[in-house]
Amino acid sequence: MTGNFTVYFAFLSFFVYGFLGWCTEVAFAAFKERRFVNRGFLNGPICPIYGVGVTMVIWCLDPVRENLLILYVASVILVTVLEGLTGYAMDKIFHNKWWDYSNMPMNIGGYVCVLFSLIWGVACVAIVDVIHPIIFKGLEWIPYIVGVVLIVILMFTLCADLYVTASGIIKMNRRLERMEKIAGELHEISDQLGEEIYKGVIVALEKQEESKKKVEESKKKMEEAAQTLEDALKEKTAAAAELGDGLKEKIERIREEGGQRTGEMLTRIREEGPQKPGEMLERIRTEGSQVTEEMIARIAGLKQKYREAGKLELFSNRRLLKAFPKLESHDYKDQLEELKRQLEKLSENEK
Repeated sequence: MTGNFTVYFAFLSFFVYGFLGWCTEVAFAAFKERRFVNRGFLNGPICPIYGVGVTMVIWCLDPVRENLLILYVASVILVTVLEGLTGYAMDKIFHNKWWDYSNMPMNIGGYVCVLFSLIWGVACVAIVDVIHPIIFKGLEWIPYIVGVVLIVILMFTLCADLYVTASGIIKMNRRLERMEKIAGELHEISDQLGEEIYKGVIVALEKQEESKKKVEESKKKMEEAAQTLEDALKEKTAAAAELGDGLKEKIERIREEGGQRTGEMLTRIREEGPQKPGEMLERIRTEGSQVTEEMIARIAGLKQKYREAGKLELFSNRRLLKAFPKLESHDYKDQLEELKRQLEKLSENEK
């Protein structure tokens, strides 16, 4: 059959087995989840990895189809290498891990599960020996011109689908990047908010303590000055005791007025002095609360942007997350998990 299996038949086989592979994935998902899920990478009903894999097995291993052991071992090796390279390439191109066998035994880097490869080896033997000869006869019935036209149309459709899917993935990655940046700003503002509150309290307390010390020093100086004035007045009163009653009364009045002014001054220091650091602390607190309100307003705005960025508006994004539930992002893991939670909420609302 190898001699008759030309590039023309290779392209036709690619589309046939890509479609059959898509049907297999959909049937398996429907059995497992009890609902329809497009498990293909593309939007259309085709899984390119199945088309490429089976076509390569047929093209490369048809010469050894008579030896079942060699055919089986070679099939296992071929599908293992193909799946591993495909998973690795998609990982590096799109920065996402589309499937993960890490929890399965006998896995290689999470890209390949040897147990599944062994099962696929059996399927490949059945395809080469039983299924493909029947399909190949059916393909031979298609007129060559019709086949070429079909290949051109299907290839054009495939390329368009690939472009749309790749664009959707790039947009999703950009969306995840925006969400990550917003989350970083929120975290930074949260740290600054706590730091500003701490600094405001410390500065207020330091200024209050400094003001109290100044008030105490002023009070002490005024009390000393008042005492000195009091002593001086007493001495002058004693010295003038022998003078006339009129002069004595004047000196006594001056003493009383001086004492009254001194008392009023001390009272003002006691009553008004402590208010100044309190006013200063209140002003600092007010200024601090204004800064905090600005930060809170900014946080609210950023959270709104985060929610908007996390909306699954694109059909392709929702479909890919459904098709690859174990999809992992190397750069934006938390943000991808947020999109998955959004998808779960949408699915619950649709039920």
